[in-house]
Amino acid sequence: MHVPVAPGASFHLPPKLEGLRRLAYNLWWSWHPQARVLFSRIDAGAWARYRNPIPVLSGPVAWDQLLENPAFMAEYHDLLEEFDAYMANGSDHWFTRRYGDDLEGPIAYFCAEYGFHESLGIYSGGLGVLAGDHMKTASDMALPLVGVGLMYRKGYFRQSIDADGHQEHAYPDYELARLPILRALDRLGEPMTISVPLPDRDLYAAVWVAQVGRVPVLLLDTDVPDNDDSDRPITHILYVRGREMRLHQELVLGVGGVRALRELDLAPAVWHLNEGHSAFLLAERARELIAGGATLDDAWKAVRSDAVFTIHTPVSAGNERFDAELVRRVAQPLLEGDGRPNTGGIPIQALLDLGIGVEGDTTQFDMTAFSLRLTRGANAVSLLHAETANATWQGVTPHEILGITNGVHTPTWVGQPMRDALERYADANLERMDDMVERRRFWDRIDRIPGEELWEAHQRQKLELAIFARGRLRNQFARHGEAPSTLEELEEVLDPSILTIGFARRFATYKRAALLFTDIERLARMLWDEERPLQIIFAGKAHPADRPGQGVIQDIFSRSRSPRLRGRVFIMEDYDIRIGRFLVQGVDVWLNNPRRPLEASGTSGMKAAANGLPNLSVLDGWWDEGWTGDNGWAIGGRETNPDEGAQDWSDAQDLYRILEQEVIPAYYERDATGLPPRWIQIMRNAIASNIWRFSTTRMLHEYVERLYLPAPEADAGASTAPHEAAAATKASATS
Repeated sequence: MHVPVAPGASFHLPPKLEGLRRLAYNLWWSWHPQARVLFSRIDAGAWARYRNPIPVLSGPVAWDQLLENPAFMAEYHDLLEEFDAYMANGSDHWFTRRYGDDLEGPIAYFCAEYGFHESLGIYSGGLGVLAGDHMKTASDMALPLVGVGLMYRKGYFRQSIDADGHQEHAYPDYELARLPILRALDRLGEPMTISVPLPDRDLYAAVWVAQVGRVPVLLLDTDVPDNDDSDRPITHILYVRGREMRLHQELVLGVGGVRALRELDLAPAVWHLNEGHSAFLLAERARELIAGGATLDDAWKAVRSDAVFTIHTPVSAGNERFDAELVRRVAQPLLEGDGRPNTGGIPIQALLDLGIGVEGDTTQFDMTAFSLRLTRGANAVSLLHAETANATWQGVTPHEILGITNGVHTPTWVGQPMRDALERYADANLERMDDMVERRRFWDRIDRIPGEELWEAHQRQKLELAIFARGRLRNQFARHGEAPSTLEELEEVLDPSILTIGFARRFATYKRAALLFTDIERLARMLWDEERPLQIIFAGKAHPADRPGQGVIQDIFSRSRSPRLRGRVFIMEDYDIRIGRFLVQGVDVWLNNPRRPLEASGTSGMKAAANGLPNLSVLDGWWDEGWTGDNGWAIGGRETNPDEGAQDWSDAQDLYRILEQEVIPAYYERDATGLPPRWIQIMRNAIASNIWRFSTTRMLHEYVERLYLPAPEADAGASTAPHEAAAATKASATS
């Protein structure tokens, strides 16, 4: 899909290497290792510092030496040919072959954050990384899709952990000219700007484009000269704490996103809301229809006919709500217009009624409830989450919430050594997973990989993790003022021969990151066993407003520096996509122990499994359906104790038992050649059972067939109009 864009940074390239510009401004390079290697060869120092091709090409480069290097030039031509063929071809992909004529326009995918690569910090965690993987896979599948989000000039916070274990927050100030994004152009070929009416003023937003392979992602930016100084920071910070500022962000995302698509003459066939942050797009579309002469009821019906919604969490804090009076004050001018014909006309109370939540609280506007009522289909992100979501939103949603389990973009997350083994012995093509399911199911051929090759690939990735983590930990502790002898010790930690457990995710309290420390003496005996030792790496952030989550980080850091655990337990600061890649590729076991059923899905464990890492997890989220009994381990069972303390204790005891009796013996049991045969078989099972089933390719197959393509017709349980359903909810709440 083509979106017109302005030229990017004015760096000079030799004519024979002009194709590097196309490569640099397309995030295709973020999931093609050979492209990143090429940019690194241009300037290894700049690449190591920025991990972004724009600064690499903008800096002083010895172009003459590269032009005279036959190996570099051949590599460049091969890569450019591969990229151009990728961009030009899509007719032989699964969607085009099966459904190419079934959509009259693109799918418009709205999300508050996108995690494409660590160099573009407009994501915070799982939601954004999933959205990034969704875009990459849509590109690989040649699915007609356009993304919409916000361009956060200060991104999400960079985390540091001080010498006492306190999380500290710093916000970068991104220079947009040095990012792999370009300014969208309007119909007249001018830099595009859209406007959103607010009380007493219009708010303006520039539109940037992050090109993700074949998929453009529009990113709206309010830091433009047309705005008052007080409005320019609206899109500066992802998940800003202030509620009124957050509401303004979500108006820009939903309303501004619709207007950007209109300015580009894009007419989506399907509107996909990934979480409720973009829910105002539904109101803006209804306002458009009313301005064109439709009645309110007909406008709601039309909007509902081609919109779908994904709900991501059963946790209350993850479902956005705003004070109803705040919404009334800020959104009323936009929705009700100025009273003249064709300028709007959604009564603000009608909107608020649609946003009444399950509790019937009329003082709150619930974005999830609003989105469920105004979409024809919705999905949760795992089968277990669908059960929870349907129970939670019963009486609000006019349709069943489907279970479409999340997946991951395997080319992004599978390490190169493991990828080489899969391609060499199983004939895998990770970028054409859509063809694999129909033609050559490579996951059925995992047994063809020789055990020593599989183990060697894993050991290489484990060594890469150890080298990377030592450097990060050394910098971290040097900042704390640790002695040179302590920093020298860090050169020997994370021995790749030791069984290594990884735990990395957002530090919300329900994820129970500290469960392993329930019995310190029992844990210490495992860590320091002379014949079968254990080591653990933690990473993750807590939201700046989440004081309990920050307390968990402080607790783990303090324990990691205690005499009993020091040297075997580590917590790395500033968790991001890059750290995540190293961890899911290089540890031995992936640990996850949330309180069931609060983990809607989780995707880090899927990435680990695709690399042959067994999961050791509570049967929650994706693992509830992913565990087969021989591809990892399940902590506890499927019953939950309402006494959280008792449940935590029970799960901790089972975790210790599994480690002592199953995980550690399997890892250290070696044959005559020094290989762990039982462990290698578990690795094979982890890959074979999960690499397709929990891929975004399989996920998008389901989105296409279960949400995007179904005819826009009323759902069986939706005979009551949405606004009438909202009124009924309100009446029952007040009776």
